[in-house]
Amino acid sequence: MTERLLKGVSHTLLYGSALALALMMSILTWQVFARYVLGSSPAWAEQSALILLIWMTFLGTASGIAEGFHIRIVEGVASLNQPWRSRAVQTANALIILAGILILGLGSLLVATTWTNAVPTLPVTRGMVYLVIPASGGLMAIFAARKLCLGEEIEGSAASA
Repeated sequence: MTERLLKGVSHTLLYGSALALALMMSILTWQVFARYVLGSSPAWAEQSALILLIWMTFLGTASGIAEGFHIRIVEGVASLNQPWRSRAVQTANALIILAGILILGLGSLLVATTWTNAVPTLPVTRGMVYLVIPASGGLMAIFAARKLCLGEEIEGSAASA
């Protein structure tokens, strides 16, 4: 049950990130069209695209941890013999948990500090925009803890050869 729930959350994050990318590209395309063809760029476009970029990045990062497509170097680890390979993977997962917890804590401070700061041209505050940061950190820690508990091995170009 928990495994299916985490997989569903991960896929939802991935689709949310893809949707944010599509919306961001649409907004930026409209902004360029409006600026150069219509002669007047919409005031909301730049801030909206920036917010979507922030959300896309953090949602995609959390999903990347869960799905195993985050940035990493597998060749060195995959070439290690057991038990060193497992130790290296477990150490990496432990470091991701630590990073997730730090992002959760520091992101929460950022949200609290910027909660009343208005976003120019949009009816939201910076704190609302930054809510994705601690949420992503918490999810990253949960996904990495799952991998740590299950003892999952790495996948990648060298490991799959």
